[in-house]
Amino acid sequence: MSRIGVMSLGRAILIGGGPGAWDLITVRGMHALQQADVILTDHLGPSHQLDQLCDVSAKEVIDVAKLPYDRQVSQERINELIVSHARAGKIVARLKGGDPFVFGRGFEEVEACAQAGVPCDVIPGVTSAISVPGLVGVPVTNRGVVHSFTVISGHVPPGSPSSLVDWHALARAGGTLSVIMGVKNAAAIAQALIEGGLAEDTPVLIVQEGSYEHEQSLRTSLGLLGQTMKDQNVKAPAVYLIGEVAGLRV
Repeated sequence: MSRIGVMSLGRAILIGGGPGAWDLITVRGMHALQQADVILTDHLGPSHQLDQLCDVSAKEVIDVAKLPYDRQVSQERINELIVSHARAGKIVARLKGGDPFVFGRGFEEVEACAQAGVPCDVIPGVTSAISVPGLVGVPVTNRGVVHSFTVISGHVPPGSPSSLVDWHALARAGGTLSVIMGVKNAAAIAQALIEGGLAEDTPVLIVQEGSYEHEQSLRTSLGLLGQTMKDQNVKAPAVYLIGEVAGLRV
């Protein structure tokens, strides 16, 4: 584990919960939950199956979920809760979906702890960008097919002033594209990639609720991605893989 901060009465543990199912968290992450006095949970990861991982009745569980386009707990408030409980002498487990450093704002929470003098351990998790396609038998790389992949957050549409993604460059990069948090903007993302030179018949794999009981996978093409999302009523959480590997079948 990486230890950040100086000694105090309590401490924080930033835990990556994996793609969803409770048994895809790491062993170290499970042990940290068992040690914790307070657990701050998101809506992704194994938050709804905590009883499989620890004795929930012996802990204070606080829901700090940021629901897409819905109820939001501010990052500042989350930071305050982590720090205040740790300063009160408690072990605070901050449970996040996937990996806390892959579009999870984990470093912001580590920084808040460091600034407050609260020790913070970081436990990596399994990111859905890679694991969810793997669960349905599709790799992000494959020998002789593709030697690179890019993980992209699709929550900001192409062309937005706040976008940090060069979609046209990605269209020319030749690697697999794994898009998370991109359901709402799927049609715009597909159009930007096509405009950048990626063929409309490029295979696409969509996996909704990966690792959960109601997991569903769909196959389509880049040109039909937006329409497929609409016709099949795809909802978050979902990951979609764009590239030749998305057409692989056993």
